Amino acid sequence: MAKTKAHLPYFDDFLLSMQVDNRSPETLYNYERDLNVFQNFLAGASINFEKVDKKAILNYKAYLTSFDRATANDHKTQKRLSSYSINRMLSVLRSYLKFLIKMDYNSPIDPSAIELVRKEKRQARVGELDEIIKLIESPAEFEKDKLVASRNRAILETLFATGMRISELINLKTASIDKTGRVFILGKGKKERFAYLTPRAIKYIKEYLEVRGGNASPYLFIPFKGRNSEKKDTKLSANYLQEKIKKYREFLGLNIPVSAHGLRHGFATYMAENGASVAALQILLGHESLDTTTRYVNASAKYAEKIHRQFHPLKD
Repeated sequence: MAKTKAHLPYFDDFLLSMQVDNRSPETLYNYERDLNVFQNFLAGASINFEKVDKKAILNYKAYLTSFDRATANDHKTQKRLSSYSINRMLSVLRSYLKFLIKMDYNSPIDPSAIELVRKEKRQARVGELDEIIKLIESPAEFEKDKLVASRNRAILETLFATGMRISELINLKTASIDKTGRVFILGKGKKERFAYLTPRAIKYIKEYLEVRGGNASPYLFIPFKGRNSEKKDTKLSANYLQEKIKKYREFLGLNIPVSAHGLRHGFATYMAENGASVAALQILLGHESLDTTTRYVNASAKYAEKIHRQFHPLKD
């Protein structure tokens, strides 16, 4: 007999409140997905939402750290979640409980009772510059379709030139780039900022636009295949780009996990190694906290070595 999915009261109202609060579609999707995981847990443990207590939350944390938890779609997975992902899901649950209290609905437990897990400290790995360059140039080698090769090369050039997020790139519109290569970005939390293309990136975007032709879509990077490719509002998916980058990396035999986010990370790290200030990088990356930017900068082992050799009192 199939288990009945647990029901979170006022679930749709909570999502509506997030929408009214001007949250992005990506944020709404993430909130819904993460709360679905909590619903799956409650259903599997036969716990009514009204009976959730501190022990239930402890068991939920154990569930999130296990290998046999279910995804938001109730599919089994053998992938362990990172502490970052677990804390994001716990934070979403907190937000949901705070919404219930704010609206004078019953909450079975105080949101403050949900403590986040300790984060694992890992040394972030950044691809060597020559590896990143090989990855950026790889579409010309591995893509047989000239349209796809030109577009994907321009995409990778843009990601590394600007340090923008993949969600920002797929929503980037052609009109958002001026003649000087300055890019207007509507970023996370709908916060506005400018990024800047390199002459090299401008060159490959121009070449791509010539190959692309007169497609009516306002988006800069568009799909060329599929039944929706001719629609005006069509754009690429983040999953497509991530999968393409993964395949390029495998073709090249790169063991450093260079991803779309890895290009953003590499942008920040190599800019810092060449003397860019943390404050400037914070603006370029669209970070709210300077601490977040500092983690990018401190990730480079070469940068640490350079500082050591430069400032050690017994260096001579």
